[in-house]
Amino acid sequence: MPRHIGDVPHPTPSRAIPRRPGRVGGGGSVVAAYPRVVTAAPPATAPSTRATSTHPWLPRILLANLVLEVLIVVTGGLVRLTGSGLGCPTWPECVPGSYVPVPEQAQGIHKYIEFGNRTLTGAVGFAAILVVYAVWRWAGRRRDLMVPAWVVLGGVVTQAVLGGITVRTGLNPATVSAHFLVSMVLVAASAFIVFRAQEPPGPRPLSVHPLVERLAGVACAVAAVVLLLGTVVTGSGPHSGDADEPARFGFDPRTISWLHADAVMLFIGLVVAVWVAARLSTRSRRASDAWRTVLLVTLAQGVVGYVQYLTGLPEVLVLVHMLLASLLVVALTAGVVRLRTTLPG
Repeated sequence: MPRHIGDVPHPTPSRAIPRRPGRVGGGGSVVAAYPRVVTAAPPATAPSTRATSTHPWLPRILLANLVLEVLIVVTGGLVRLTGSGLGCPTWPECVPGSYVPVPEQAQGIHKYIEFGNRTLTGAVGFAAILVVYAVWRWAGRRRDLMVPAWVVLGGVVTQAVLGGITVRTGLNPATVSAHFLVSMVLVAASAFIVFRAQEPPGPRPLSVHPLVERLAGVACAVAAVVLLLGTVVTGSGPHSGDADEPARFGFDPRTISWLHADAVMLFIGLVVAVWVAARLSTRSRRASDAWRTVLLVTLAQGVVGYVQYLTGLPEVLVLVHMLLASLLVVALTAGVVRLRTTLPG
């Protein structure tokens, strides 16, 4: 409430600013010689510590986009594992003269699997457009959110073009690998928007020792190597995406698999180091909790990887392995974001 300057309960005439008394009666009013009341300006609003927006659709759109990015990785894996990569033998049409499968196609069920994956690409593209609009409309056009939002939209366009090149080159393992790696970038960018939008804009202090952040950066670099080697393992194994004319890298699958496993061991060691170091920090437990999740997902991924290798790469386990790879990227992104935070805890 406004306060009287001086905070005096009864002003004295000596400090008052006199006014000319009015007349009593005749519609006049009596103005006593009281001081002029001066009100203080309302206090400035404290900076908000809430997230970017309270609009209910913002987090829903961001989360839906992330779910779709992970889902299309799984459906893309399903296309490859069922040998449906050329179920639609041309692009952007499914067959010459038709954008949808036709009964006369020789590809059987494969044409529907590939067409379903292409249809999901449209949903992913629409979600990416919504993300850009939602951040622009409801997040105050924050640069830390707008940049990854545009990365997602641009990446979806890149994926569409890369998918066409993959089909037209007969599922070349190099383009198939690039297709997957770009998907991982899109998953990381989508996850970053989700987690970063939960915090207010502005500078975020480091919640752990600076060496922990550098160690986390090394872990992310090794994770990228692990994903890259994983695509080489896939491109050297039995699941090419085309059951009739498989295209392979030509590497020895056993050798490249063990090289991939060695990189995974190094990554696990780095994740454990980051988790322990973050846990020793007295400022925030959010970082250590996030990196514990990274460790758990990594261990699950490692178990599935070894089991699928020892059992001859069954399709179901390979698909689970791809899903866990996407979830690992999500968890790793959360771990990096949580190293710097303005939120308590």
